[in-house]
Amino acid sequence: MVTAPVFLRRHPPGRIARMPAPVRLDRDVIDHDRLDWPRVVGVRFVIRQRMTYVYDAPIHRLRHRLMTVPPVRHGDQVRLDHGVEVTGATDRIDHRVDQFGNHLMAVRVARVPEMVEFETWAVAERLLSRGPTRLDAASLHDPRLLLPSPLTWPNDALEDAARRLLASGERGAGLARHINTWVYRLMRYRPGATNIDTTAARAFGMAQGVCQDYAHVMLCLCRLCGLPARYVSGHLLGEGGSHAWVEVVVPDPSGSGGAVALPLDPTHGRVVGLSYLTVAVGREYSDVAPTYGTYSGVGRGRLSTVKRVGVSAVELAPE
Repeated sequence: MVTAPVFLRRHPPGRIARMPAPVRLDRDVIDHDRLDWPRVVGVRFVIRQRMTYVYDAPIHRLRHRLMTVPPVRHGDQVRLDHGVEVTGATDRIDHRVDQFGNHLMAVRVARVPEMVEFETWAVAERLLSRGPTRLDAASLHDPRLLLPSPLTWPNDALEDAARRLLASGERGAGLARHINTWVYRLMRYRPGATNIDTTAARAFGMAQGVCQDYAHVMLCLCRLCGLPARYVSGHLLGEGGSHAWVEVVVPDPSGSGGAVALPLDPTHGRVVGLSYLTVAVGREYSDVAPTYGTYSGVGRGRLSTVKRVGVSAVELAPE
């Protein structure tokens, strides 16, 4: 039995009925494994993340960046509410939007005696009726999405693979899906084999890694094949940590003259569905790292994290 409210067409079109936020993840979530996903046309997510840094000596002039809250809007996804709290030190938080439209929180702390903790939460919903992520036509020629970035720089092996993929004759969205499936079949998921600094070339040579590596390899191949593509950081229901996938920018199939972002997950070899929540997009992982900072002092920090993502409401299509 579902243990949280499920809304079945009891609300105005285009919106799941509003619920107060933040929602308690220990009480107000639905067992997403028991949902009839083929009938789901709308879903509300609640996300809580806590990142705790403990230092073995006081530090000073901490400048920290958090990218854990979804943007106001991303295609069919809309952020309804969010919050952030910093404990353990006096703080100042500036909220801004970066060049890719991501929600960035810049934290400034003068002194951290021993510990600083960042806790963020957000409520967001996705509705299929809102349609795909639409972009302007200029996105099809955006050099940020077409040129290599430090972690997606190609080598001879990747260039050879791109030539073979192009030889298939596929172009546009068809080629993007072909690359997605090809990377899925090539790579083997192996936690610990790579780290956040592993390049696409190295992961490709080993043919293994985690979702970040799958995404970097696919990004490199897409760009070599002339397909603009961007890295996506977010969450997949049922995954313990954050997840990464790829959005390939293709001409709008409606003929509007614009472009749309086609979301593909090479780790699972499929098109991204409603069980995914986007937090940020960029050229590569370094653009969207959820937590990053610098400080002055000799103290060394130790990071521990807790993340929970749940579903608080769904909309189902009629049977």
